[in-house]
Amino acid sequence: MTRVVFEKELRDLQDQMLLLGSMVEKTITRSIEALKARDLAAAKQIVADDEKIDLKRFEIEEKGIDIIATQQPMASDLRIIIAVLSIITELERMGDHAEGIGKVTILLGDEPPLKPLVDIPRMAEKATSMLRRSLTAFVERNLEAAKMIPAEDSEVDQLYDQVYRELLFFMLQDPKTITRATYLLWIAHNLERIADRATNIAERVVFMITGEYQQLHISKY
Repeated sequence: MTRVVFEKELRDLQDQMLLLGSMVEKTITRSIEALKARDLAAAKQIVADDEKIDLKRFEIEEKGIDIIATQQPMASDLRIIIAVLSIITELERMGDHAEGIGKVTILLGDEPPLKPLVDIPRMAEKATSMLRRSLTAFVERNLEAAKMIPAEDSEVDQLYDQVYRELLFFMLQDPKTITRATYLLWIAHNLERIADRATNIAERVVFMITGEYQQLHISKY
């Protein structure tokens, strides 16, 4: 394989990763829309579509491993491939979290909402923004942009803590709300994990650019 062909293969690998990222972002958004509308058919479709995300991840992984095995890429190219292989794992798990939201929406069924959904959609907005910007930092090789992602992760953590306190109050006030409140906590936790994984992607971008691993997570405590 000539260098020109190799670079084309490497670009295609990255393009496929970005396609997976787009699939995951759309799935997260659809899962929250299904929750807000109590659209059980849409929620079931999200659960069914998770297999497409899994298959895409394995397809990219196979391609990346094949490039490493057959081309013995140089250090900088190898870092790109390793970053892609790590990022697609995070993306696939984000898809699992979105699938989890779909499953909880099905469990909620037509139960009346405890309260208007405000903070959970805000968590989803911030988490998808983090995902989008972490992948943009990858494409642009933007070190500073990647390092800024954890600041938003802290905001998602704060929203999660707020949701947790509010739902705990509902449970203490009326034990009949415990099941519904617990389901919403599961959803909030899935979104908090999605934001964490976006930070993991940002860390991989920093590694790809610098060759050094830096932990970007900001502790809440």
